[in-house]
Amino acid sequence: MTDEVILQVRDLKTYFKVDEGIVKAVDGVSFDLHRGETLGIVGESGSGKSVTNLSIINMIPSPPGRIAGGQVLFHGKDLLTMPADEIRKIRGNKISMIFQDPMTSLNPFLRISTQMIETIQLHQGLDKQAAKEKAIEMLRLAGIPAPETRIDQYPHQFSGGMRQRVMIAMGLSCNPEILIADEPTSALDVTIQAQILELMKDLTHRLGTAVIMITHSLGVVAGMCDTICVMYAGRIVERGPTAEIFEDPKHPYTRGLIRSVPRLDQEHTERLYSIPGQPPNVIDLPDCCPFYPRCDKAMDICKKKYPAQAQFENGHSASCWLYAKEATNV
Repeated sequence: MTDEVILQVRDLKTYFKVDEGIVKAVDGVSFDLHRGETLGIVGESGSGKSVTNLSIINMIPSPPGRIAGGQVLFHGKDLLTMPADEIRKIRGNKISMIFQDPMTSLNPFLRISTQMIETIQLHQGLDKQAAKEKAIEMLRLAGIPAPETRIDQYPHQFSGGMRQRVMIAMGLSCNPEILIADEPTSALDVTIQAQILELMKDLTHRLGTAVIMITHSLGVVAGMCDTICVMYAGRIVERGPTAEIFEDPKHPYTRGLIRSVPRLDQEHTERLYSIPGQPPNVIDLPDCCPFYPRCDKAMDICKKKYPAQAQFENGHSASCWLYAKEATNV
C-alpha cells in the first residue's frame, strides 16, 4: 500500500423509492482507497455494502434507485457526473468487479473464451489472437488447469470454485487499478474459500491492484485487509486499520460482530454470542443512532440524534455517543 489516494468517496447517498417511502440504502458514506490497499467493508445483510460499491461504478438501476448526493473521485474525476461512454471505458478496465455468484455473472450460453476475449479486446485494443493469449495466461495465473483447452468450454463445465477463478481472471485481465470483490467466496466451501482468497491476495499484490472486499466474514477481512469499514443501516459506523479494529473495537456494533465469531483459542463454556434484535428498516429512518434498540450501551441521546464521528489514533474513527468528547463536529 502506498500513500497515493486513487479513489475518494465523499458523502455518498443512494436512495430507492418504494411504495412505503424512501429506502436510504447508502446515507452519507465517505472513505479513501490508496494504491495497493485492500479495504474491507463488513456488516450484516442490508447494511448497504453492495449498493455502495454499485454506486461507485454508477450501476444503480434507475428507477427505482438514484444517487441522491455525494462524489466518487477516481484520480480527481467524479465518476457520478461522467458521461456514459466515458464511465464504460473505466468500468471493467480501470475498475473491475467480481460478483457474489459466478454462475449468474457468467453467460451460460457463451464459451469462456468469448466472454474474456470480448472484454480484453474492448479495453486493451488487442486483436483476437493476442486477446486469447492474454485470456489463457490470466486463466493460468488463476490456477485453471489446461487453460488452452478449458477456455473454450462453457460455464456449466466448471465447478463453483473454478468459475470463481474464471471471474477473478476476467476481473484482472485488463490490469485494473481497483478490484471490487462482492462476497467472492460466500457460495464456496471453506477449503475452496481459502484457496480463492489466497489467489486474490497473491494476484492483486503481484499486479499492484487495490481491492475493495465486501464480506460478512470478519475472518476474511482479518486475513486479507489493511483497513476495515464497518457499515450499519447505510452508514460507516467505524473504520480503521485492521489490527486496531480487532484489538480495540470502539463501536458496540463492531464489538458485537467480533464477539459473534467462533474462537478456537477459548474454552466453550457458554453459547455463541449473537447480537440481539434485527437490523432496522431503513425506510424513512429517523436521524438517530439506528443501532440503539440493539445496544447495551444506549443512552437517551442515542434516540434523538445521530452521533458525530470521533477520531482516535492512526486513522481509527467511530460514530458513537460513547465518545462525544473525541467527536469532531458535535
